[in-house]
Amino acid sequence: MIIPVRCFSCGKPIGQLWEKFKKQVAEGKPAKQVLDDLGLDRYCCRAVFLGQEDLIELVSRYKKS
Repeated sequence: MIIPVRCFSCGKPIGQLWEKFKKQVAEGKPAKQVLDDLGLDRYCCRAVFLGQEDLIELVSRYKKS
C-alpha cells in the first residue's frame, strides 16, 4: 500500500522515485521505459514498483472512527 523507502532485497533507496514513476505512467509512458529512465536496473527494485498497488484511498474509506 505504501512504497518502501528501500528495496527489500538489495537495500537501494527507491522511495523517492515512486511519485515520478506514477506520474509518468499516468501520462502514458510504458512502465519499462520509465523504470529505465529512473535508473532502476535490478529486477528486485523493478518488482517492487510493478507489484505496487495504490490502495490507500480505498482503505481509508473503511477507517474506524
